[in-house]
Amino acid sequence: RPDLHEETPALFTKQWYQRRVREFQTFQHYFKQINLSVSVPANMTKPAIRVCITGGAGQIAYSLLLEIASGKVFGADQPVVLHLLDIEPCVPKLQGVVMELEDLALSLVQGVVATADPLVAFKDIDVALLLGAFPRLKGMERKDLLAKNNAIFIEQGAALDKVAKKSVKVVVVGNPCNTNALTCMKNAPSIPPTNFTCLTRLDQNRAKAKLASKLGVSVSEIRNVIIWGNHSGTQFPDARHATVMVGGEGKPLTEVLSDDAWVKSEFIEMIQQRGAAVIKARGLSSAMSAAKAIGDHIHDWWFGTEEGQWTSMGVVSDGSYNIPEGVIYSFPVTIGSDRSWKIVQGLAQDDFATEKMKATYNELLEEATAAASL
Repeated sequence: RPDLHEETPALFTKQWYQRRVREFQTFQHYFKQINLSVSVPANMTKPAIRVCITGGAGQIAYSLLLEIASGKVFGADQPVVLHLLDIEPCVPKLQGVVMELEDLALSLVQGVVATADPLVAFKDIDVALLLGAFPRLKGMERKDLLAKNNAIFIEQGAALDKVAKKSVKVVVVGNPCNTNALTCMKNAPSIPPTNFTCLTRLDQNRAKAKLASKLGVSVSEIRNVIIWGNHSGTQFPDARHATVMVGGEGKPLTEVLSDDAWVKSEFIEMIQQRGAAVIKARGLSSAMSAAKAIGDHIHDWWFGTEEGQWTSMGVVSDGSYNIPEGVIYSFPVTIGSDRSWKIVQGLAQDDFATEKMKATYNELLEEATAAASL
């Protein structure tokens, strides 16, 4: 109280403030147990943004949290309040994650909310990174997987609609991510459809890495690779419009890499099956690379794409490239400083590309129809 401060200035010594800080820190753990977050504000000029990560106790979240907390995603001067959501049986593990976040001692982290309640997790958030989804178990049919996840993303969409900011940026990662994003979007009618995306940046990063390896160049020299369609085995990794930096100048990849047969067969199949190959090799799905790709996706959405470059994102179709409306489809997009994305127009499509793009759309339509019927 300013009036009390003026009357008894000796009361408000440095030691007094330090004691109050220690008291807040002591009670912080107990407040978290009842879904409250209390933290001592850092000396930051920007207001903190609230970022929710579902599947917060999972392996992808474990890698992603450090990316966000250290400032790699939203900037080194952007404070964050982290909201972690997971199912009730995982709450004890979630508390362990909270402890580790505290032990990082990073000034950008101004608070942590750990909960199993979507209405608490999504309250006033700026960004939602929806990692959690029901995994496909051995012997499970695809329709059963769709049914399980449909229920999850109906609930999460409704919760976002009720308590999140209307400007919230949503990235769906849990598979089948395109259809899960569509379900989530349909159940959050007060949030603009353009605010819902799904992750295909992991596929794009994989494609860039393979092309760089093939050419013997740095990954940073490969630009404008495209992932069309579904994040599945039908996706179309497209290198036809990519460029390679040679001597400081961007050249069409097709001029530098003359192996058209490899580009149209082995390259596509490697990217389509890469996730399965990782699971076979390590017994678990991609985690580090997935976390990095999520960070890349939201970083570009937050700060915009560089001039002359685009990125791949699953977004709501507007009819571009003869892909009908009504699905979340991966397109090449550019992103402006206002954080709005636009589908790159005018890219030539031959019969080979048209066939691949239609095949992955047909799969998405089948998934969307199945999900709508549940």
